Amino acid sequence: MKVIGTGGKEYTVEPDANLRDANLSGADLSGADLSGADLSSANLDGANLRDAKLSGAKLRGADLSKANLISADLSRANLSGANLSGAKLRWADLSEAKLRWASLSQTNLSNADLSGADLGGIDLEYDNLSEANLMDTNLRSAYLSGASLIGANLSNAKLSNADLTDTNLSGADLSEADLTDANLSGAVWNDETVFPEGFEIPDELQN
Repeated sequence: MKVIGTGGKEYTVEPDANLRDANLSGADLSGADLSGADLSSANLDGANLRDAKLSGAKLRGADLSKANLISADLSRANLSGANLSGAKLRWADLSEAKLRWASLSQTNLSNADLSGADLGGIDLEYDNLSEANLMDTNLRSAYLSGASLIGANLSNAKLSNADLTDTNLSGADLSEADLTDANLSGAVWNDETVFPEGFEIPDELQN
């Protein structure tokens, strides 16, 4: 598959392709197979990557701001330091992906699969993570203030020292999650929220 990038340069889009520093801003890559491709520091701002196959891809430092990644396969991808601000990631597969130092502000991650992903220290303030799968996910010291986690699966998630202030945990499953020193001030929960066995619900949580 050949794609004309910004500036008229032609790129070959295929598994394991070397697209380092490629300028594919706004490109239509929907359904493209880029499994294992090297897209480090590539410009994919506003690109259409809906249903794209990016499993195991190298996307360190890539610009994916406002990209359409709905239902894309990003499993085991390295997105460390990538800019995903404003990206659409509904139903995306990000299982076991590396997302440390990535920017995810104003990102829609509803129904996304983030199981086993590394999100340690990441900023997810006010992001939509409703119905997302965060089982076994590393969220240590993550900033989740005001995020929607309605119906999310956080079982066995690592949430020690995480900021969960004002999050919506209605219907969320936190069974066996590590909430050591997590800040839950102002968080909302309901009768369908499942907390770890023996967890004492702080007075500051709102029911």
